[in-house]
Amino acid sequence: MIVRGAVLREMGLPGPSAESRPLQIEEVELAPPGPGELLVRIRAAGLCHSDLSVIDGSRPRVMPMLLGHEATGEVVASEAPGFGPGDTVAFAFVPACGECGPCAEGRAALCEPGAAANTAGTLLNGVRRLDGVHHHLGVSGFADHAVVSARSAVKIDPSLPPEIAALFGCAVMTGVGAVVNTAQVRAGRSAVVFGLGGVGLSALLGAVLVGAHPVVAVDVVPSKLELARSLGATHAIDARDNDAVDQVREATSGGADYAFETVGSGKVLAQAYAATRRGGTTVTVGLPHPSQAFSIPAVSLVAEERTVKGSYLGSSIPSRDIPRYIALYRAGRLPVDRLLTSTVALDDLNEAFDRLAAGTSIRQVLLL
Repeated sequence: MIVRGAVLREMGLPGPSAESRPLQIEEVELAPPGPGELLVRIRAAGLCHSDLSVIDGSRPRVMPMLLGHEATGEVVASEAPGFGPGDTVAFAFVPACGECGPCAEGRAALCEPGAAANTAGTLLNGVRRLDGVHHHLGVSGFADHAVVSARSAVKIDPSLPPEIAALFGCAVMTGVGAVVNTAQVRAGRSAVVFGLGGVGLSALLGAVLVGAHPVVAVDVVPSKLELARSLGATHAIDARDNDAVDQVREATSGGADYAFETVGSGKVLAQAYAATRRGGTTVTVGLPHPSQAFSIPAVSLVAEERTVKGSYLGSSIPSRDIPRYIALYRAGRLPVDRLLTSTVALDDLNEAFDRLAAGTSIRQVLLL
């Protein structure tokens, strides 16, 4: 079949995207699903910094590529057991094979065949169903239809509005998961979140959910700091202040128990580390350019028993965590709908990514 989608053929074009038009809306031939795969009618797809980092070249990928990884849709045809036409699914951006060493240990985010497929721009089995175009993180959700591995899909409540359902596949799973899975924050412990995009605010929601206190939000955009306060942050600190780290340490009585860096910046990661107390844990979620480095006083790891941890996909098991987070949203305990800034059309994606790059939006969602 022929699908209409947003194809990136060259990374790193100069901004603004509204002028350089890095995303071209093209018609691409999509082969039918093979064994273990699904054909899905895409209903909605979120715009994430992970997409932007491919567009601007800070996260190099094979070209050309049909972008979009945070998405939801309806199964049209299934070649996989457990899925049938009419099922509503959300996608995880790491397909988990279920058989490699990390998968056997319950660490689906680190699936080795899944990582290899994502790097190669293929589906989990190593093939491409898009003619002449690579898949983005096994999803390629900026199109009206997609063929995906069933290992990338999780069945969800069909009554959930698609513009909300899409958020659970990346922003919510990554941010909340960093708190509850990676850091395992306990009630009464202090937490600080550096960077208040969709993932950062999801981490803040996760910290509030588990009863962290105080909860400190740090960003350079005043409107995001105001939103963080309304979502439960006890303190909101402007990162442009020269003493922002000192303000965090004061707000947390000497340093946070847990710091979450969601910006994808080595500099901000160093600030997050500096904002933790003795025995504190720093969790980094952002994806910096591969050339960036992170430097800390090595002795502090031992003498102060500090911990630095990476968190990918929120250390999640998608089939477990996506339904669980949706249930918490339904119960009013995880108000992820507050992250939705606006909905956009396929033809307006370049302008929408300019807004994302400028920091004037939290989560814009493409409706199809």
